[in-house]
Order: sequence, then structure tokens, then C-alpha cells
Amino acid sequence: MQQLDFIVMAVFAVFQMLVGLAFSRTGTDAKSFFAAGEAAPWWVSGLSLFMSFLSAGTFVVWGSIAYDLGFVAITIQLSMCIGGLVTAYFIAARWKRTNAMTAAEYIGRRLGTRVQQLFTYLLTLFTLFTIGGVLYPVGKLVYVATPFSLETCIIVLGLMVILYTAMGGLWAVLVTDVLQFVILLAAVLIVVPLALERTDGFGAFVQKVPDDFFKVFNGEYTLGFTLAFVMYHIIYIGGSWAFVQRYTSVSTPRESKKVAYLFAGLYSVSPFLWMLPPMIYRSLNPGLSGLETEGAYMLMAQLVLPAGLIGLMLAAMVSATASTANTLLNMLAAVFTNDVYKKLINPEASETVQVQVGRLMTVVFGFITIGIALAVPHIGGLVNLVLSVGAISGGSLLLPVVWTLFSKRQDARSILFVSLVSLGTGLFFKFVTPAFFAFKLSRALEMSVGVGLPFLLLALFEWVLYRNKEQDRQYIQYQEWLDGRTLARAKVPNEAATAEAASATQNTFALRAIAISLAITGLGIAGLGINAGEDVGLIAGIGMAIVAIGAWVGWTSTNKPTAPEESAVDQNRKDKETLTRN
Repeated sequence: MQQLDFIVMAVFAVFQMLVGLAFSRTGTDAKSFFAAGEAAPWWVSGLSLFMSFLSAGTFVVWGSIAYDLGFVAITIQLSMCIGGLVTAYFIAARWKRTNAMTAAEYIGRRLGTRVQQLFTYLLTLFTLFTIGGVLYPVGKLVYVATPFSLETCIIVLGLMVILYTAMGGLWAVLVTDVLQFVILLAAVLIVVPLALERTDGFGAFVQKVPDDFFKVFNGEYTLGFTLAFVMYHIIYIGGSWAFVQRYTSVSTPRESKKVAYLFAGLYSVSPFLWMLPPMIYRSLNPGLSGLETEGAYMLMAQLVLPAGLIGLMLAAMVSATASTANTLLNMLAAVFTNDVYKKLINPEASETVQVQVGRLMTVVFGFITIGIALAVPHIGGLVNLVLSVGAISGGSLLLPVVWTLFSKRQDARSILFVSLVSLGTGLFFKFVTPAFFAFKLSRALEMSVGVGLPFLLLALFEWVLYRNKEQDRQYIQYQEWLDGRTLARAKVPNEAATAEAASATQNTFALRAIAISLAITGLGIAGLGINAGEDVGLIAGIGMAIVAIGAWVGWTSTNKPTAPEESAVDQNRKDKETLTRN
């Protein structure tokens, strides 16, 4: 990397920080700080959902698999498209109709405070490891391309994520995610053609890689693993507490469906773009081994990009990867503030105090995850951490809660039994059997057990043990609460109108911030193309396209169409009719 690359990285980091901190004025109440005023544009929430998911090690975890095994990395990621489609059709709107700000709040209403507390503590623990597994690739990407140590990269970047997440809340996360998406897409659209040119075209690339490089299933990533991974992603995309915020931060159930459909559409195309650079790098340098393969993506970018754009590519990859960290930190802060502090410690806490507690817990959780990220190299690398945490916690802690969105029979006892038995089984096969019996589950079996066991247990309760049970008592109480909340809102139309006006103001401010950010970024990319020689046309053209997108977003901020919202009464009626049919 040259001096210009470091300058670009520094400018981008400062610029992103300023964009995030600009939203400190919008996070003055809990609803704005944790739910973006429940008025975020659906496409903003959809892009944020995509970036939050994409950045969970895409360039390190799946990039490493793409370098080693080839096309199977694309196969694995296409399973995320299926998960998004199922979520859009069946699940997203139901989360919006719960009238809950967080998934934890819904659990408390539907299953009781004790179940809520247990799930909160368990998911907080697993989420902290997930965030640590996200901060690690952020540091690894910078470490590969710079002279700084891995530990220094993790600590500095972790502190940056903590700062703008703590100040700006969910709006800061949403807006910076959109900016990261556009920059990253632009960078990849530049890298892919230049990489193919370096390897003398697609045909030459195919001839230089192993014979099995384009197999749909390869190595330990078999058909069984992929099918289990599809089921896992239906659960994870539909039930992850951080992603639930994306479905509840928009104004209507219809908008929440659009969020998930946009996610699915992007994941039907993006895996082919994201995975080509490390796959092409295999044809140019097949000598990487072990944890070295985690840096294949950045090595490819360094090989083909001119000075300045390497820094931009790295900055975009870093910020995109950090997107998951800020999303999860905001979610943890929201859950702790709303469902632990306000409920158990200070029920009379004002809106100002809740925001202050949320910011404090963002900092506390952030420092914990920095420590976990520093330990990743000592626990088998990132691939092992990400896949194992997902297999153990996804089905056991997320599926039972998603199931209750459709079931009127499940109660606190059945959900707790299924979760604890499934979680204990996953931990047993992960840690006990390898240590004492020299037996370890394959990737496919680990994922299948993690998803299949809780599904079978829930089905057993639903259709065998509870088949004569019309509805659970807690479910009845929950429906009564929903009806009461609907009536309360109907009686205070002035308050609802005031809230809508405040949300519209935040919405306009966010769109204008996005427009200005994209225009500045596009001009910057076009300017960096000056150093690209014969590739100046490609780079300048992509930069000006971003400027045009920014202009369109700015125009929509002053010409937003208004659509009639689905009322809360209609929302709850639809769910009741569905449950009655079941």
C-alpha cells in the first residue's frame, strides 16, 4: 500500500464517523435510538439488513472457502437468498404486528418475564462471541494490507465502531450501512474485471484452478450441510434479534416484507460478485495455506487496484464487516435497556436516562467483544467460530421464538424445554464428545443437529402433546394486551400524529444525509480514477453513477409518496385469523 491509500482510509474513516455522529441528535428518545422511530424507508432497512448479514465475515470466512474450494462458497451463500424469501413471505410482517420494539419485549409479553430473562442472558452471551467473530476479520483485513499488528487493528477499529454506534443509535447504523453497500459494490465492480484481465480472461482462469473447483458441493460442504444451512438461515434471518429490528423499524407490515424481499434479491446475485476475486486469486497464487487463505480477498485487490483505490477497497471492506458489529451492539444495548434495566432495575426511567444507559452498555459490550476478537486465533480461526456458534445457538434459541409467532399452543414450559435440551445437546457434541470420546460431528451433522433437533421437539409439543389444546393461557393474555394497545392508540390520535411527524423529520434528515454522502463518495472515486491509467473510464464511470444515485436519493427526500398504513387492528386481526385456521 502507498501513502495515498492510507490517506484515503483515514479520510473515509473520519467521514463515516461524522455521518454516524450526525445522528446523535435523532437518538434523543428510546424509540428513535433503538428503532429509528419505526419509520425508516424499507429500502434503507433492507440494505442495512443485507450489509449486517454480509459483513459477518463474508470476505474472510467465505473468501477463504472460495479460495480453497471454489464455487461451493457461492452455493453456501445462495442458501441465504432462500432464507430471505421464506422470511419475507411468512415471518417479517408477523414481527411488525407484534407491536414490540425488540424481540425480547415480544418474548416477555408472549412467554413471560422469566423466559425473557433467560433468553436475554443466553443470547447476549452468544451474541458477544458473534461480534468478536466480526471484529476479528475487520482487524485481519487491515493487518494483511498494512504494517500494523493484528491486535492494534482490532482494538482501534473496535473503538471506532463503539463510538458512532453509541452516539447515533439505529439511525447511524442504517445510514452508514447504505453508504458502505454502495462503496463496496463499486469497489467489487472495479476489482472483478481487473482481476479477470490479470488472469487472461475467464477461460484461462478456469484452466488454472483444480478440476473440482466449480463443483456445487465440495469438501465438507456437502448437500446435507447445504440443506441444513438453508434451514438455519430461515431461522437466523427470520429470528435473529438484530434482524428483527429491521422488520420493526419500518412503518407497516407490508414494508417489513419489502425489507426481506430486497435482502433475498441481493443475495441471489451478490455471491457471484463477492466470491470471484478470491477464486481468481487461486489461479494466480495457489500457494496460500492455513489461516493465510483468510487474506485472499485483500491480496487480490492489492494486485489489481491502483493507488488510492486499494485504500478505498480496504476501507469499504472494513466498514462493511464492521456493520454487523454495530448492528449487534445496538441490539444488545436495546435489549438490556428496555428489558433488563427498565423492567428490573429502574421501571421509572425517563427517555433520557434510557438513552444514556443504552450508550453506556454499547461501550461495555463493545470492550468485551474486543477481548473476544483478540482471542479468535487461539480458538481455531474464524471459520470454526462462526459456523460453530451458529450451529449451536441458531436453532436452539431462535427457532422456538419464531415458532410462537405461528402457534397459539406453545407455552413457556415447552419453549424452555426445547431450547435448553437443544442447546445442551449442541454443546455436548461440540466440547464433551471430542474431549472424552474422540468423536466429533462433521459440519453437516453439526448443522443438522443444531436445526433438526429443536424442530422435531417443537413439532412433538405442537401436534402430539398439545394437539387437544386450543390455545395457551399466556397467548390469550398476549392477545388481550395487543387489543388494549390498539385501543389506546386509537384514543390518542393527536399523539400518534405527533409521533408520525417526528419520524418523518428523522426520515427526511436520513435521506438527505445519504444523498450528500453518496455524492461526495462518488466524486472521490471518480477522482481516484485519475491514477488508473487505461482503466480510468471504468473507475470514473462507476464514481459518477454513485453521484447519480445520490442525486436520486436527494430528490426522493423532498418528494416522498405517502401510502395508507395498515392499522394495528387489521394487523392483529390477520394473525388471529391465521392462528384460528391452524
